[in-house]
Amino acid sequence: MANSPKYYIVEASALPEVFIKVAEAKRLLSTGKAATVNDATQMTGISRSAFYKYRDAIMPFQDMRSSRIITFQILLHDEPGSLNKLLTILADHQANIMTINSTVPSNGSGVVTIAAETANLEVPLEDLLEAFRQVPGVIKADILAG
Repeated sequence: MANSPKYYIVEASALPEVFIKVAEAKRLLSTGKAATVNDATQMTGISRSAFYKYRDAIMPFQDMRSSRIITFQILLHDEPGSLNKLLTILADHQANIMTINSTVPSNGSGVVTIAAETANLEVPLEDLLEAFRQVPGVIKADILAG
């Protein structure tokens, strides 16, 4: 776990402007106000390389004290048993699964989105994500919303 990412909550005014613009570009893409990364970066005045460099490292904070439903997004290799192992991890840590959505795998992998009630979660979210990342077949695991 020495290589696990660390997360900080920082007031937006203390962040470099590029981080704010990357977050805005991501919002434009997710809401459909920008059709492509090129459109979003032009609209926010940043380079595509800056967007790609920081896109996975910046996201808006959502107060998890007010919402106990966390949505996880996991990119998996198309291997039997991988999803079952993720669901077992959630159950073992007292998370109640609300919904599961998945894409049809293409090129050997697919995305699974799991919304779970975490009011009774027995470990920090970072530890749960790390447990997901240790499952054979998991390519990437993140919190999508919460």
